[in-house]
Amino acid sequence: HVQLVESGGGSVQAGGSLRLSCEVARYSEATDCMAWFRQTPGNEREGVAGIRIRDGSTDYADSVKGRFTTSKDNAKNTLYLQMNSLKPEDTAMYYCATGSWRSGVCAEYTAWGQGTQVTVS
Repeated sequence: HVQLVESGGGSVQAGGSLRLSCEVARYSEATDCMAWFRQTPGNEREGVAGIRIRDGSTDYADSVKGRFTTSKDNAKNTLYLQMNSLKPEDTAMYYCATGSWRSGVCAEYTAWGQGTQVTVS
């Protein structure tokens, strides 16, 4: 059973940067991709970025393109989200998830972490 733990969130001023980490325990080789989501109170989770495990292909939401970068360290079983030029609208709880790569995006999510809070002011 795949377990995910996010970390690295915090409070930053607009224009600042944060790097989120998603540590994977009991990693499944069947996991095809991983993704980052964010959610604010009263709203559905919003897809932020995805990465295919096999070849590192990525996809990003238009709202974060050019500012956020997702990457992985296979040796450490860790997924990262580097967030630069942060804006107040980036404030949210950020989650990582595992899924399947479909038509250039990570989908069909099967496992989720508990989230890490990012606050930009």
